[in-house]
Amino acid sequence: MHYPLVSIIIPCYNDWQYLEQSVQSALDQTYPYKEVIVVDDGSNAKTKSILKQLESKITKLITQENQGQSTARNAGIAAAKGEYILVLDSDDFFEPTFCEVATKAFNSDSSVKIVTCHSKLLFTNKKVEIYIPKGGNISNFMYANDALGTSMFKKDDWKTAGGYDEAMRNGFEDWEFFIRLLKFGGNTFVIQKTLHTYRKRENSTTARANKLRYDLLHYIFIKHSDLYQIDFQNFISFTFNKIKQAESTQLKYKEKIDYKIGALILKPFRFLKALFK
Repeated sequence: MHYPLVSIIIPCYNDWQYLEQSVQSALDQTYPYKEVIVVDDGSNAKTKSILKQLESKITKLITQENQGQSTARNAGIAAAKGEYILVLDSDDFFEPTFCEVATKAFNSDSSVKIVTCHSKLLFTNKKVEIYIPKGGNISNFMYANDALGTSMFKKDDWKTAGGYDEAMRNGFEDWEFFIRLLKFGGNTFVIQKTLHTYRKRENSTTARANKLRYDLLHYIFIKHSDLYQIDFQNFISFTFNKIKQAESTQLKYKEKIDYKIGALILKPFRFLKALFK
């Protein structure tokens, strides 16, 4: 039976307080044929100190100037010897059986391009939620990412797709990469177990990406305009739904008492401003 090597890639930027748990979760995988590569993307001194302590436990440590997560992931994957790639953010962690279950999913279905799972969302206030991605084919990824950013895929498919887009330094790079992985066929398999923990932090890449959401959507839609032209009707529906949601949120804000009081206070100043125009 074929037992392919799994390369676990952990890009790291200043996550010293979580890094050891993340790396240990990679080392603790029950799947025996693995390597662990950490990419230090220009971290601070405290993080470098933790990395120095961990270096003897891992397969390879790559150090580079800060260039963003896409570049760090690409650097780690380029150095990887594994047939399968698992990316893991340095503040998250997997349960020990993920790689074992994921490799079986690839072996059981040749159409599988991505393997993901349910994730436990751990908020800073200790609140916990379970996120369940839908997976599926390209149609499920046109308007949202239906896999965890930290998922498993084949290195050959990464090469064919052209790797992560290194121009995307503000988020959504995993979603855009998955679009390219699935663009010409293939499916995403979802393990029906919670085998991943994701820390929901206020200053996380995802949080920052959501603030730039519309700029990032514009970039993805333009880059893959051929896909959205074919799916034009759904694209229009998606766009108008977003406009309606934005208008609804704005209306609710205007109806709040603090907004009304603020508008009342500013009214005479606006009147005076209009007089002197």
